[in-house]
Amino acid sequence: MRMTLAVMIGAGAALLAAPAQAQTYDPRYPVCMDLVVMDGGQYIDCSFTSKAQCDAAASGRPAKCFANPYFAAAPNVAPSATSRPRQ
Repeated sequence: MRMTLAVMIGAGAALLAAPAQAQTYDPRYPVCMDLVVMDGGQYIDCSFTSKAQCDAAASGRPAKCFANPYFAAAPNVAPSATSRPRQ
């Protein structure tokens, strides 16, 4: 019983010590913006469908746009046997 309690306390302390972070790169969008915030940190926003859209949002701000390295493009679907034209 002591061992179980010690393990539970240790696991709880480990979970509280490290703050959880959200996923930075949204795989649904191909373009991200890296924005420098007031306190000197940075914020990454991956909610842009084109580089032009990101550039417009970054205009006049300390930001740069880049390709999302985790963008999950729509998978190529092979045509089924019934959709091929007959020869």
